[in-house]
Amino acid sequence: MTTADEQARVRAERARQVALFRYRLIQDVIDVRLSSRQRGPLVQAIADREHDGPFGETVSVSRQTIDRWCRWWRAEGFAGLVPRPAQVHARTPVEVLDMAAGLKRENLARTATQVARILRASSGWAPSERTLQRHFERLELHAPAPSQAAQTQVFGRFEADRPNELWVGDALHGPVVAGRKTYLFAFLDDHSRAVMGHRFGYSEDTVRLAAALRPALSSRGVPESIYVDNGSAFVDSWLLRACASLGIKLVHSTPGRPQGRGKIERFFRTVREQFLIELSTPDNPPITDLGELNRLFTAWVETEYHQRPHSSTDTAPLARWRSTLPNPLPTPSPAALREAFLWSAHRSVTKTATVSLHNNLYQVDPILIGRKVELVFDPFDMTDLEVRHHARSYGLAVAFRIGRHSHPKARPEHVAIDPPPTGIDYLHLIGAAHAETLSDRVNYAALTNDQQQDQQQEQQ
Repeated sequence: MTTADEQARVRAERARQVALFRYRLIQDVIDVRLSSRQRGPLVQAIADREHDGPFGETVSVSRQTIDRWCRWWRAEGFAGLVPRPAQVHARTPVEVLDMAAGLKRENLARTATQVARILRASSGWAPSERTLQRHFERLELHAPAPSQAAQTQVFGRFEADRPNELWVGDALHGPVVAGRKTYLFAFLDDHSRAVMGHRFGYSEDTVRLAAALRPALSSRGVPESIYVDNGSAFVDSWLLRACASLGIKLVHSTPGRPQGRGKIERFFRTVREQFLIELSTPDNPPITDLGELNRLFTAWVETEYHQRPHSSTDTAPLARWRSTLPNPLPTPSPAALREAFLWSAHRSVTKTATVSLHNNLYQVDPILIGRKVELVFDPFDMTDLEVRHHARSYGLAVAFRIGRHSHPKARPEHVAIDPPPTGIDYLHLIGAAHAETLSDRVNYAALTNDQQQDQQQEQQ
C-alpha cells in the first residue's frame, strides 16, 4: 500500500469516527415522538456542555450545528453524518499562512476566527477559518487546554415505563466447556426483566455479542435504547453502527458509576444460583458441547425464569413484557437486520481498479479508480463484498485472490479436538525391521572359518 493509499484510509476512518460521534450526540434528539417543545431543551442542553470528541479532544457544538446534523440524518440516515470529501481549491499564499502562524504564536488563545478577523482588517482578505484551523493543527499551535468539566451521569433511570423502551446488556463469565472458558452475553428488558437475547460463547468479543443481539432484534423487536458498560465488545464501533442503522440509542454507563445496572447484575446472580450451580452436581456429567450448554440455558430461561413471578414486579417477566406490546409486534425486515450487522472497511481503489482487504484482492468498477470506497461484508464470508461510494452501491467486488474467507476477529466457536492415537510405534517398527535385516544377512566370517576347517580335514 502506497503512502497516499494509507493516508486516504486514515482519512476515511477519521470520517467514520466523526459520523459516529455526531450520531452519539443527536441520538436523544432525533426521536420522532418528541415535540418541538420537548426537543428544544434537549438540543440546548447538548449545546451548553462540552463533549469528548471523536479523537480525545474536548469540543463544544452549537445549537445550529446540532439542528443541521439532525436534518442530515433525517434526509440520508447515517450516511448523511459522514463528512464529505474536502473540495480542493487554489492554495492559500504561503506568506498569508506565515502571517497567520505569527499571529497565533503571539497569543495561543487566539482562535482561528480571531486570526482571520485580524488578517481581514490588516489586508482586506483572509483564508477561511477551517483553513487556518488545519494550518494551526499541522504546526501544533494549540490553545491552552480548558479545565475538564465534571462528568454528568449518562443514564440513571430506575425502571423503564414500558416494554422495549430500554434493554440492558452485559457479559457473565461462564463455566469451562471442552477445556475452554465460556462467556454469556445477555440483554434484559428493563421494564419486565424478561430476557430478550442470550448466547454462550468462547470469546468475549463483538461476534459473540452479535450472536446474542441479532436474534433478539429479530424476534423481540427493536428497543428504543440499549444500555451497556464500557467493555471492549460494547464500545466497538460495530455496535454503534448497528444501532445507528436501526435507530437505536446506545448509552454507556459512566466508568466507576454502575447505577442502572442492578437488574442485569441481579439476573446474573440468579443464573449462578439456579442454573450454573446445577451444571456441577455429581449426578450430572460435565458439559462438553457449547451447543448443549446454550440449549439447556434456553430451556431454563423459557420454562423457569420467564414463567415465575419476579420478586420486584410480582409478575412473570415474559407476561409483563407481552402485556402492552402491539400485536403483531413490529420487527425489522431481514434486509434491514442484515445491513445493520454487516461490517465495513474503507479502502482506496488502485490504478488497476483493485482493492485489498486482509490479504484478499478484489476487482471493482474502473470508474472508482483513485477514490475511497466502503467495502461492506459479512465477517464470516469475505468472498462477497459490496462496494459503496458516497452511499451509492457499485455492486459486488470480484474476488481475484482469497487469502482469508473470514475476518480475523470472526473466530469460529468449534474447538480443535486432537485426533485419536493411531497405535503405531514408529521407532519400534524401525527396530524390528533392522533386526529382521540382520537375521537375513550372510555371515561371511563364519563361511571362511568353515572352509578352512574342511581343508585341514582333507590334508589329514
